[in-house]
Amino acid sequence: MHYYRYSNAEVSCWYKYLLFSYNIVFWLAGVAFLGAGLWAWSEKGVLSDLTKVTRLHGIDPVVLVLMVGVVMFTLGFAGCVGALRENICLLKFFCGAIVLIFFLELAVAVLAFLFQDWVRDRFREFFESNIRSYRDDIDLQNLIDSLQKANLCCGAYGPEDWDLNVYFNCSGASYSREKCGVPFSCCVPDPAQKVVNTQCGYDVRTQLKSKWEEVIFTKGCIPALEGWLPRNIYIVAGVFIAISLLQIFGIFLARTLISDIEAVKAGHHF
Repeated sequence: MHYYRYSNAEVSCWYKYLLFSYNIVFWLAGVAFLGAGLWAWSEKGVLSDLTKVTRLHGIDPVVLVLMVGVVMFTLGFAGCVGALRENICLLKFFCGAIVLIFFLELAVAVLAFLFQDWVRDRFREFFESNIRSYRDDIDLQNLIDSLQKANLCCGAYGPEDWDLNVYFNCSGASYSREKCGVPFSCCVPDPAQKVVNTQCGYDVRTQLKSKWEEVIFTKGCIPALEGWLPRNIYIVAGVFIAISLLQIFGIFLARTLISDIEAVKAGHHF
């Protein structure tokens, strides 16, 4: 007489479809980021000539959008398919990637706190590099304009930083109409003007420095951001904690589902 042992282990549908729902959001967001990035590149003609990306001395914001899109699409796809097909390899890949991203974020936050001077110098170099490429890419231009308008600042440490750009440089070799000026995003807004004056920064730096404050922002963006962080530390901490909790929740779901699948497979050996 033969005796058979049956296992009661089963894969939880609750965790399975909760993980699927969790990842479908990431997958759809990744598709949206990829679509927006590719559309932006097509508008700039980059898709027909990819060497334009390498010729840009600053950073193309679209590259960041595409990188985020690829990561979110890949993780969302692995999580969705892994959950539906109960594929341990895909689930382990998803879980490992989330763990890696979590610790990278934690390491960056700790290192940025411990090495503030180094981070400040790197950010200054990054900002100055993008100032040089301000007119080379429309997305980069919009990014810098948005940063300057939002923080009421101009340049990395002041309006003089715009000498780094060939169009705004004050040297005698420049024949640009924007010579010795600043972008319109550096201008103090006039409440009476309903239409943005994109020429408000022309020839501003030919005037006495004592008069600059009447027309443009004189504070640099790096000091402005350094002042913004302490004022909004609770918001920044809240966002970081919320993202961390979402990642931990995803790791928990993936590990729980992996354990269920392994328990079911182990039960089949009896």
